[in-house]
Amino acid sequence: MLTITQALHDKIVAHARADHPDEACGVIAGPAGSGRPERFIPMLNAARSPTFYEFDSGDLLKLYREMDDRDEEPVVIYHSHTATEAYPSRTDISYANEPGAHYVLVSTAECGNDEGPVQFRSFRIVDGEVTEEEVEIAPGG
Repeated sequence: MLTITQALHDKIVAHARADHPDEACGVIAGPAGSGRPERFIPMLNAARSPTFYEFDSGDLLKLYREMDDRDEEPVVIYHSHTATEAYPSRTDISYANEPGAHYVLVSTAECGNDEGPVQFRSFRIVDGEVTEEEVEIAPGG
């Protein structure tokens, strides 16, 4: 199960809406070994695409060095789907290389940039196998 604060949930959704019609992407880091998502890190979708996301390789290298210096790890890796449901695509599955991470997908297909319903779902992706998990929204920031 993914437990995430309301504030972090809202930041992911806001990023997804802001970048629509392109896919948004980012990471939430947490203390290594804790499994606690704490530090919101929105990333630039280097592909600038409505159907694909890609972290900029330089930004990603910088992020991993920063997390290493802070004794953090990626707890959540998130991105949005702008026209389809919040479920990992074949491409998403093939790029999932953090077996300990929660892969969060937000679908803005119904609302676009506006307020309105979004799908917010979390998955574990290990060796190409996708397992959906429950999401608990905890109060606080």
